[in-house]
This record gives sequence, C-alpha cells and structure tokens, in this order.
Amino acid sequence: MKVGVEVEYWVIDEAGALTDGRELAETHEYVEPEFVAPLIEIQTPPVDSEAALRDALQSTLRGVLESATTQNKRLVPLGTPLTRHSSPATSERGRLLERIYENGLDPAKQCAGTHIHFDTERATRQMNLLTGLDPALALVSSSPCYDGIRAMDSSRAYAYRHRCGDSFVQFRDLWEYTPSVADWQVRLARSYGEFRTLAVERGVTDHEFRQYFQPENTVMTPIRLRSQPPTVEWRAPDTALPSQVVALTSNMLRLVEQTTSKRVEIGAPGIYSDRICVPEFETLTQLTTAAIRDGLNAPAVTSYLEAMGFVPAEYMPISAEIRCPSLLSEREARRIRLDYADRLARDVEALATGVTRNQPLRPLG
Repeated sequence: MKVGVEVEYWVIDEAGALTDGRELAETHEYVEPEFVAPLIEIQTPPVDSEAALRDALQSTLRGVLESATTQNKRLVPLGTPLTRHSSPATSERGRLLERIYENGLDPAKQCAGTHIHFDTERATRQMNLLTGLDPALALVSSSPCYDGIRAMDSSRAYAYRHRCGDSFVQFRDLWEYTPSVADWQVRLARSYGEFRTLAVERGVTDHEFRQYFQPENTVMTPIRLRSQPPTVEWRAPDTALPSQVVALTSNMLRLVEQTTSKRVEIGAPGIYSDRICVPEFETLTQLTTAAIRDGLNAPAVTSYLEAMGFVPAEYMPISAEIRCPSLLSEREARRIRLDYADRLARDVEALATGVTRNQPLRPLG
C-alpha cells in the first residue's frame, strides 16, 4: 500500500507577517497554491517506505525554502496563523465558496492542515478505521490559538469543523462509520444535493456550480473517498513539522495496511490478530472532543491511542510548546511565527538523519 501526503504551510515575511506565497507555488512540481494567498500546499508523490517519504518531503521543502530565501519569505508549520488574517479567495472556486458560505468560510481561511492519502484497497474498512482514529489528531496539534484567543489544543480542528455555521457543519465534521462504500456514496450524493440547494439560495447558477463542484470535492470532512487517483484521504490532523508528519503518516499506514487482512469492528478498542476494534461512534466523538480541547493532556485520549498502537510519549505537539496569554497580540504572534519558521528550516535539514534507506513500513501489533 502506497501513501502520499499534502501539508499546508503559512508564508510569512521577515517580520513574521503573513504574505502572498503564490510565487513559491511556481517553484516546484509538488507545490500548489491554496485558496488564500498566504497558504501553500507541499505534496509528495505516492511512496511505499518511510525513507522515501522523508526524502520526497525533504527534497521539495528544500527547494521551496531556497526560493523563499531569495524572496525574503519563510514557511510556518502552525495550524492557524494565531491571530486573525483577512485574505480574499484567490480562485474562482474559492470566490464561489465565499458566496455560498458567506462569513462561514472565514474559519477555513485561518486553517492549515495535513492530508494523508492511502491507496484504496479495502475502502470500507479503511474509512471506518480512519474514522475511529480521529482522536489521533492530538499527536500533532500545532496551534492553541484562533483569532488571537487561546481556545483549544487544536484550534484549527475546532474552527474548521464547528465555526462555519450550523448549515455547513455536515460538510466539515466527522461522519459516522459506514456499512459500505455504496452507503457512503449515497450519503455523499445527498450532501452534494443539499450543498447545491444552499448554493442556489446564494445566487450561484447551475453552470457555475457544476463547473467547480463535484460530490467528492464538496464535502471537506476529515475522511474522503477519492476516485482520481483512487485513495482514501485522512484530513483530520493539523499541519506540523515535516518530521512529525512523517512519524504520524508512518504509524497511520502501519495500521491502515492491516485492513487488507483484518476486519474493522465496533468493540473494545485495540489491534487483535484477526480484527481491529474501534469504539461506538458516541464514545468516539467524546474522545475527539477531548483530543481537540485538551490534546495529549486528556488521559482518556492517550489511553485510547495506546490501545490503538500509538506511543503518545514519542510525540511532542507544537501546541504543547506554545505558551501564550489568553489574548495574543499581533506582535507576539509574529514572534512565534518566526520562531517556528526557524524550527521548520532546521527540521527539514535533519529530516533524513538516521533513517535506514528503503526501510519498509511494517505492521504494528
């Protein structure tokens, strides 16, 4: 099973202020602009080893950082920019989203995440396992602040899922376990129809809607089933340092690979010889709420992650490192951004250190 990642990073100037990063997106084939100017997405091709993932991520980031240096810009691995930044959408699709969501799109403009794509093999099992692993977002939470206020351990996940308005939560929050791919597609089609209705109410024409929106790119839930290429996409975690992204991706893949031979069931959480058990959805949502609010400081979250094969003590989320007041000034936010821009640059240079080349990703448990 191959895996690929997409990691969003903020672009700042030498003073720590957010700035336009679209020129950087032109520097490498695996870099894309996001729908707001200060955000870019770093991608990797599909790979089948941890070493290959490290190499691919390091190679692209080195090239981008070199270009950024010539433009007096930096990259920042924080889930939110800490304080509010107002930036209009830079694409036609983004402008349509602004019309549909209205003010409800503002939280998405303040969020930077990590997306992990797994080859589709046993899609139903994969989606249900990734649903059950939603609390693993706590392993790489990278911003405790949203809009200048200290809010949650993962302020990005909170804002992205719950600050968009009641009409739109269904398109962004976690969906329940699915009994089959067919059932998932039925729900997706229903959500697409409901989103289309909202778009029409906001004055979007049928031609505009069909041109920029399809069922699988309308729903921005933590898990998506993609057709081209055929992957199951996990979108729950924040952006993070490259080494943290690699560690999380490797551990996630070791679990997801096991769905080829093990069924996924609801039961006492754990990795067993013939099955993987995840909790009832109600219990899962309680764990996710604690993961977003308290991160690895929540005993129930760390106990659950340990049962699912993780070693939380090996992770040091950025959110736990940031000590900021309840109300953060823009000046202090800029200092923190600059600190983590330095940290990212050092992390990129050390990314491949000590890794055995072509080491396969072995199962846990």
